[in-house]
Amino acid sequence: MPLEAVMIIADNSESSRNGDYQPTRFDAQADSINILFDSITQGNPESSVGLMSMGGKGPEVLSTLTTERGKLLDGLHRTKKKISGTSHLATGIQIASLALKHRQNKSQRQRIIVFVCSDVTDDEKKLVSLAKKMKKSTIDIDFVLFGDLDDDEVHKKLEAFNNVVKGNDNSHLVVIPPSGKLLSDQLIASPIMLGANAGAGAGAGGEGMEGGGGGGDFGGFDFDPSADPELALALRMSMEEENARQARQAQSEQESSNKTNLEGIQEEGENQPLLNDQGEPSGSGSSKKDSKKDDDTMDTS
Repeated sequence: MPLEAVMIIADNSESSRNGDYQPTRFDAQADSINILFDSITQGNPESSVGLMSMGGKGPEVLSTLTTERGKLLDGLHRTKKKISGTSHLATGIQIASLALKHRQNKSQRQRIIVFVCSDVTDDEKKLVSLAKKMKKSTIDIDFVLFGDLDDDEVHKKLEAFNNVVKGNDNSHLVVIPPSGKLLSDQLIASPIMLGANAGAGAGAGGEGMEGGGGGGDFGGFDFDPSADPELALALRMSMEEENARQARQAQSEQESSNKTNLEGIQEEGENQPLLNDQGEPSGSGSSKKDSKKDDDTMDTS
């Protein structure tokens, strides 16, 4: 996986108490966030993950970018006690972008993953304007829309945002309706975690999971990733490790080739013997003669 700095935004609004995902929508998010952390940090040990919430009285940063799982778990535990109010999507994304701006490793790709399970009060025009700013700042935005919402208004707003911000297929909108499967299992089979290896879902306006997902090329294994999410994730990580190994091998061979070419170039005087015919160091004779001439000249004068 690429080197990333990822801010995850959890929805701790009043709607997250709903039990259409067992045991609640919030707990389903917590489980998924744990899986995301594993995928990101195991894919690249130098990647970092931060966490914030967007419900209650307003967005709150629960953990700055870190490689320690315990900080995220502590943040989830604290915010579970603050489930209330409505979500503040636009403000949450803006704060997350500021957190990414202050990342220590500037070579990390910026990414925000937002869980949404409640109504979005921000109007579409405001969200589209924000999407343009995120695209200009080269920040990838992934949305996980889940839960049984009353209407399609939220879906339309997120779709409008995604249509503006997505570039090179690095930003995704994944719609996961309630089902008998765990939210985390369905997320594993989504483009957010599988990237280019994910099958193209059949959701309208997003990469929906309700149709069971698509096939996808897993190194010759053509199968539905939603049928066995754990196997799909294992295959993807195995393929990435093999690609990384091949890249290291190619680089090593290139360095060896360059070294061989340099060894064939002889430096000036490399073949000159250490001692001359008089048993003196090579190259010292001329300097001695020049020195003797200088002495004779000084005596004559």
